[in-house]
Amino acid sequence: MANQKSRVSVYLYIPNIIGYARILLNCVAFYISYSDKKLFSVLYFISFVCDALDGWFARKFNQVSTFGAVLDMVTDRISTACLLVILSQIYRPGLVFLSLFALDIASHWLQMYSTFLVGKVSHKDVKDSNNWLFKAYYGNRMFMGYCCVACEVLYIILFLLAKNQNENLTNVIADAAYQSSVLLVLIILLLVGWAIKQAVNVIQVKTAADACVDYDINKKQKP
Repeated sequence: MANQKSRVSVYLYIPNIIGYARILLNCVAFYISYSDKKLFSVLYFISFVCDALDGWFARKFNQVSTFGAVLDMVTDRISTACLLVILSQIYRPGLVFLSLFALDIASHWLQMYSTFLVGKVSHKDVKDSNNWLFKAYYGNRMFMGYCCVACEVLYIILFLLAKNQNENLTNVIADAAYQSSVLLVLIILLLVGWAIKQAVNVIQVKTAADACVDYDINKKQKP
């Protein structure tokens, strides 16, 4: 009975409740994604902002939990994946967005798995990494926040800019940049953050894969 009450209390942590709200927001957002693109974008972005809030509440009220961390990452990955799938149906070449989808899922799944494999508490604990970009990304919340916001806002803008199916990705970006200098500057800033995020994803795949291999080697070497 005591364990049951403790389990319920963790499920009802404030950051976890925010996580449930994010799931609900995303469900509504994707349900109306084609019928009301602007409302979809607002709901999707609110859900994304809540991703920062749940971490703040977790630290503020000492309600950090493994369940919360997993819930947070799963929600992030599924929402981004769904948006990338939609973009792959709108733009050509759609393989660009499907490749980004695969890289995002693979890098974060491997990172999370390798983290627990080596006994770390958080997948953001990369202090032992030799890669300066990887350490800078996870070691600086502002820098990581910029890269994550850049990715999500870029995808939302691409979704809003598309007027028809089978849009040419390069032409849409070029036309939008040509029509507005402000939008051009914004897209450049977003592309820089987006590129850094993808580079980190690639590094994350290699780093996590190395950790898994090293774990196997060390396990075999033990008497």
